[in-house]
Amino acid sequence: MIFAVAFPLLLGLFLLSLAVLAIVVEFKILGYAYQKIGVPARWMLALLLLTLVGSHVNIPIGAVRVQHVAPPRPVSVYGRTYVAPPVQQEGMTIIAINVGGALVPVLLSLYLFLRSNVRGRMLLGVAIVAAIVHSLAQIVPGVGIAVPMFVPPLAAALVSVVLAFRRAPPVAYVSGSMGALIGGDLLNLPRIADLAAPVVSIGGAGTFDGVFLTGLIAGLLA
Repeated sequence: MIFAVAFPLLLGLFLLSLAVLAIVVEFKILGYAYQKIGVPARWMLALLLLTLVGSHVNIPIGAVRVQHVAPPRPVSVYGRTYVAPPVQQEGMTIIAINVGGALVPVLLSLYLFLRSNVRGRMLLGVAIVAAIVHSLAQIVPGVGIAVPMFVPPLAAALVSVVLAFRRAPPVAYVSGSMGALIGGDLLNLPRIADLAAPVVSIGGAGTFDGVFLTGLIAGLLA
């Protein structure tokens, strides 16, 4: 009787402990990664929270009239399942920018770019990664643009080591995050009408994963 009563409680405490441990480890890894790419220590916690929490925040910046908006339904692409958001306005696609997947990476990349003395190599890295990502970006009807999550960070890691071995971490972050956004989202904005999505989020959906992993791999290169 004691075992039967205590087991659910112990199991719950065990699962809670695992969740807390996973969060702590994730924050430590991210903190280490941001430290290596050149983020001041006083900014790390705010940057981590903005990135993780901001991935769920989309700021509308415009709207485009379309002939058809697809209803919500699960779609599997590159091993992941995406679900279209509910229709916001019939015949309209809302264009938004994702805080964690676009706004924060753009501001951080600009900061790293202005502090770098290898800006030309960063721009070349962005162009190369953007070309690779754009060639693999795929339209997900009703959802947006999907990108294989490991492509931007792995491409950025290889490009940064080749272009700037001694300064690979910041070059990898800027190349990977900006390359993912430009190649995956911005270059596909003219195809919004083909998406039939109620909301198109720049830096959201599959792009966020690539940008997020880029930060980790960039730090681990050091």
